[in-house]
Amino acid sequence: MDIISQAPLILITGGSRGIGAATARLAAAQGYDVAISFVSNQAAAHAIAADVRRAGRRSLAVRADSADPDQVAQLFAAIDREFGRIDVLVNNAAVLAQQSRLEDLAFERMQRIFAVNAIGPILCAQQAVKRMSYRHNGRGGSVVNISSASARLGSPGEYVDYAASKGALETFTTGFAKEVAREGIRVNCIRPGHIYTEMHASGGEPGRVDRVKDSIPMGRGGHAEEVARAILWLAGADASFVTGTSLDVTGGK
Repeated sequence: MDIISQAPLILITGGSRGIGAATARLAAAQGYDVAISFVSNQAAAHAIAADVRRAGRRSLAVRADSADPDQVAQLFAAIDREFGRIDVLVNNAAVLAQQSRLEDLAFERMQRIFAVNAIGPILCAQQAVKRMSYRHNGRGGSVVNISSASARLGSPGEYVDYAASKGALETFTTGFAKEVAREGIRVNCIRPGHIYTEMHASGGEPGRVDRVKDSIPMGRGGHAEEVARAILWLAGADASFVTGTSLDVTGGK
């Protein structure tokens, strides 16, 4: 088998934009083959896949809603066919809705946010553990869940449902990490703070980071590439004795 086919494989859900896209590009630069999932923007996903190939790595972009168990199963089946392995899962896919107080939140919105942000990572982790765990004759691996500083701060008056869904993801990180710690799998969590990404437009305020940056001890917003570096540190061998941990990438907030 040639060197390229021996490269570790990283799957990044929601990899077509923002933190996911930055992580895909940096992972390729660090020697990973890269698979990404996306829901709607096929052109953006294919552009990221092309960037990975230009870096000399193999890539795969698959349309898959991480809240749908059938689509998640199909995503992992596609990875099996293309790469025959998975070494790192980055549960990055998430949704955010318009800023709102609690009493105005629609039930359907709550359902969708929890389905994507909390249940989706669990569904993906289920598939990953069946391929990574020593119990299933896997070679081990790493899972990095992307939470949010809002899980600590609560996002009052803006995104309490989003914050609550990320809190659920952090509790899942803790339990899952302990469950598979002796099976060769490390499970950790990143809490990004106010990062310049397209996601803020989904909440109705594209300029939100600039509005709040004076409240950040470092006095600025963060960049997707800064989060990507933290993700890939936790994913890799330099973090070999780190599991069940949440790492803040928040500029001190």
